[in-house]
Amino acid sequence: MLGIIGAMPEEVAELIERMKEDSTRTKAGMVFHAGTLEGESVVIVKSGVGKVNAGICAQILADDYNVTGLINTGIAGSLDAAIDIGDIVISSDALYYDVNATVWGYLPGEIPQLGQREFPADAQMMRRAQESCRTAVPDIGIHTGRIASGDSFISDQDKKKWIRETFGASCVEMEGAAIAQAAWLNGIPFVILRAISDKADGSATMDYDVFEKKAIDHLVGAVQEFVRTR
Repeated sequence: MLGIIGAMPEEVAELIERMKEDSTRTKAGMVFHAGTLEGESVVIVKSGVGKVNAGICAQILADDYNVTGLINTGIAGSLDAAIDIGDIVISSDALYYDVNATVWGYLPGEIPQLGQREFPADAQMMRRAQESCRTAVPDIGIHTGRIASGDSFISDQDKKKWIRETFGASCVEMEGAAIAQAAWLNGIPFVILRAISDKADGSATMDYDVFEKKAIDHLVGAVQEFVRTR
């Protein structure tokens, strides 16, 4: 069974409309929709914003649904001027930009005593995500890179530059690394797909309502193609 965690309510709603739903369950304030999509068993859920919500959501999927893979989708801010608004970034790995235990000799972003700073995405799921994006949304840029997560919305250009230079990340958002950590701890393969809402170079963004609709269409199409070819 594949767990699909969405960040945007509209995105989750559209995926749910396309699935054959067998059951619905609410836990920790989250609604879990179980059924089939493109003939594959899936559970679709909106986690809510932030690392704690995302981590709890992933753990419920591990404990209660025994998922064998996790996909997380949503939006992110670019940290690379070459990654345009509307492009999709597929995770190579994910880490936290807001963890700092360097006073004890840990690397920036490294959780003390965990023994792991970067949480690597599953190589096979990465490849399938790349192929699915190219098939579903061939007219946009598809990139693979590091996802940096933290409990802040980052719009300051100096902060973005610091995250890029310190962590080598391609984009920044608020949930991916928590899902990645939960997946890593439970031995569950994962991949993250992020549509870019703003750039790192301070250039003007498109109207957000226009962007959101396009992002949802792109991400839903890519996820459905991923499930279809799984």
